[in-house]
Amino acid sequence: MNAIKKLIHNEAFKYLVIGGCTTLVNLVVFGLLVHIHLNVTIANIISIAVSILFAYVTNKLIVFGSHCDSFGEVLIECAKFVSARLLTMVIEVCGVYLFVNIIGQAAMIGKLETQVIVIVGNYFISKFFVFK
Repeated sequence: MNAIKKLIHNEAFKYLVIGGCTTLVNLVVFGLLVHIHLNVTIANIISIAVSILFAYVTNKLIVFGSHCDSFGEVLIECAKFVSARLLTMVIEVCGVYLFVNIIGQAAMIGKLETQVIVIVGNYFISKFFVFK
């Protein structure tokens, strides 16, 4: 029981769970938009934007337990988070484009492959740049 409690409170474990939820939000939004025949790149950008908002709130409150003393600090923290996620969004958009349009993989396969890279990168950026 103590080992389970320790695992649940482990930052990396919480990040993986929240990262999984964020990925799920990203994939569900992406899948729905592609299903209604929205352009893959546009669907990808929208799904990433929605997942960035979800990720900021959940990482701030659940994973890193970040507390800000003023609204200005929240804005700075949020700007750092969004900036970092925009950087990894570029990696994701380019990766999905490469896998789908250049290599010819199915959209969801290309999306899943890029998610692995993005999740790992986002953890280190969040831990050492945003919520330090």
